[in-house]
Amino acid sequence: MKRHLISAADLTRDDAVLILDTAEEMARVADRPIKKLPTLRGRTVVNLFFEDSTRTRISFEAAAKRLSADVINFSAKGSSVSKGESLKDTALTLEAMGADAVVIRHGASGAPYRLATSGWIDGAVVNAGDGTHEHPTQALLDAFTMRRRLVGADALGRDLDGRRITIVGDILHSRVARSNVHLLTTLGAHVTLVAPPTLVPVGVEKWPCDVSYSLDNVLATSDAVMMLRVQRERMNAAYFPTEREYSRRYGLDGERMAKMPEHAIVMHPGPMVRGMEITAEVADSDRCTVVEQVANGVSIRMAVLYLLLGGSDTALSAAPARTEENK
Repeated sequence: MKRHLISAADLTRDDAVLILDTAEEMARVADRPIKKLPTLRGRTVVNLFFEDSTRTRISFEAAAKRLSADVINFSAKGSSVSKGESLKDTALTLEAMGADAVVIRHGASGAPYRLATSGWIDGAVVNAGDGTHEHPTQALLDAFTMRRRLVGADALGRDLDGRRITIVGDILHSRVARSNVHLLTTLGAHVTLVAPPTLVPVGVEKWPCDVSYSLDNVLATSDAVMMLRVQRERMNAAYFPTEREYSRRYGLDGERMAKMPEHAIVMHPGPMVRGMEITAEVADSDRCTVVEQVANGVSIRMAVLYLLLGGSDTALSAAPARTEENK
């Protein structure tokens, strides 16, 4: 792996499979009475969040703490950033504090790349979402969930070759969609984007995926359908007539879910807007993996932090031996 994780496009197939396999090892820690490894003891991980977040921030914090790292949570609200401090000065402050890794979420696309290449800090940089650009660890946890559900128990070392993944909704503003297209294609999957024409990015024809404007046309051949939230906070115009019209054409309800193959799963990166892009019937069904994705996110982020900061040895090799006394 490279020194930083900025884009899913930076990952080779071997890189991605290594992270997924390491996450499988990390997932075993969650089944232990004491959910901790000593692998990053003495390291400092800073969660630098300039945008609001629930799942991602808590997930990175839990991942770092389970690896025994020291964690500093930095929120732009209530900090000197709200007084006008620049990203550079914030980064220099973190460097002075000895940050070994900085997990950054920022509203400006390219901010993590700027931080990683500026020379302001020596530590590893992990992109936790930048503007409408990318969210690589979300794509990794999505791929991890798909591999577990669609490939099965013998998933170690395997990719998603031949799987057909459909991503539906606000593609234009979705960093999750961009990262998933890059990563899933690298892992051998065939990706189809489904959205109203107004929510499809300019230049999408250069992406390694297909585009459809009809959800009903692709459901029968989809192994996984990922629904995306309409990001109204990033919109400055009307991209569709009404919420009801959007839901009628691009929402996933029980009737549409029934058209999917029996093995197919429903995914959502969250937060869900029930009744718009997904109905309660679908969100609460056994085929929906939203809760699994949250749990898998901790394992994936443990794997990423371990591989960036800890090394390339077997992740659990640094754990204390489980004797009869400490089982």
